[in-house]
Amino acid sequence: MSKQNLKPPRGTRDLFPEDQRFREWLFGHFREVAARFGFEEVDAPIVEHAELFMRKAGEEIVDQLYHFELHGRHLALRPEMTPSIARMVMARAGGLRMPLRWFTVTQNWRYERMTRGRKREHYQWNMDIYGEPGVTAEAELIAAITSLVDAVGLERDHVKIRINSRSLLEASLRAGVLKDRPEAFEPLCVVIDKIDKVGAETVTDMLVDPAGAVGLDAASARDVVAMLEVKNLEDAVAAAPSDSTAGSDLLRLWSLLAAYGVDDRVVFDASVVRGLAYYAGIVFEAFDTRGALRAICGGGRYDRLTEALGGPSIPAAGFGFGDVVIAELLSDMGKLPELAREVDDVVFAFEEAQRPAAIEVATRLRAAGHRVELVLGTPKLKRVISDADKDGVATLWLLGPDEVERGVVMRRRLETGEQSEVALAGFDPEPRA
Repeated sequence: MSKQNLKPPRGTRDLFPEDQRFREWLFGHFREVAARFGFEEVDAPIVEHAELFMRKAGEEIVDQLYHFELHGRHLALRPEMTPSIARMVMARAGGLRMPLRWFTVTQNWRYERMTRGRKREHYQWNMDIYGEPGVTAEAELIAAITSLVDAVGLERDHVKIRINSRSLLEASLRAGVLKDRPEAFEPLCVVIDKIDKVGAETVTDMLVDPAGAVGLDAASARDVVAMLEVKNLEDAVAAAPSDSTAGSDLLRLWSLLAAYGVDDRVVFDASVVRGLAYYAGIVFEAFDTRGALRAICGGGRYDRLTEALGGPSIPAAGFGFGDVVIAELLSDMGKLPELAREVDDVVFAFEEAQRPAAIEVATRLRAAGHRVELVLGTPKLKRVISDADKDGVATLWLLGPDEVERGVVMRRRLETGEQSEVALAGFDPEPRA
């Protein structure tokens, strides 16, 4: 018999107690921030119809699907949550009060090349607003991201958010190099989204590749790459066609972010386009200002997603915020929380004869809401006290032959060492604070 491989599949993780404590701490912040912004939590199956994700704009995500056929159905593990949310909105579009605010914390799967901060299985916090066509939605989402950054203990200068408008870029390109080929815009965005990973020269080569979906001439490709280097919002707006409203939307967004008090935490960056074809307006990405990690989160406007899925067009904006990169950043910045095991009380019977009384004490403490460890064996008292100290336990309850014979339990406050006897008859512990 071959030796069992004890490691999880490549790109996935085992979550031991200390890992699970961090995950629940982080998820707690996700949920708390979403609640403060008035969002409701929803969920969807982890297995979806594969066609929900199989768009045809050359997106990497299509090739990264974990998908399979079973009983004549083509299914996939969800690689992201946005299409599932869109499907849910479409299913009840006539009965939903708009604008709606939904959030999710879900497990997602992509078979992709792994780098630091990128795994094949990850958890993601999504916040989505449906039914609001104005940039007030994007402003609210960006404010939520900054609130999360603050909540987990990072400094304001640790994370900033790059903002661009695909509508602004699209208007400029369709008035110029894509004037006769508007259909090339979405695959062009898929290519230029790689600029941070592969560099401007490689992106230029990909844009002129005759076998690719864009096929620009060399001069046009260089013009496109030059457009991506613009870092000044006013310059980008001035260069756009006069009939485009995308520039005024960006300027309006900046004024709203100033009202939130976060305009110092955002920057204009014409190279941000997001690699998913359904984005069609303002897009944004949060990033580590040291430049050591990949994007922390990303999102934007995707008004045409429900239409692409066969339904009516519904204004929508949202973001996805993964758990992997933020954990790396917290570690790098020395901001990982110290999360101890949470046990309030330990109940210890010196001998098996006292176990029924110990069970009664533990049961009554638990009924009062206490988190209680009932020692299952009969180790040395020194070991029990040492373990309880390490776990930050507040109270140790001791039952030996003498205590049980006299109908009491010994209570020891570990922080002060104070000991007192409590009668077993009518034992009624105070509810946990």
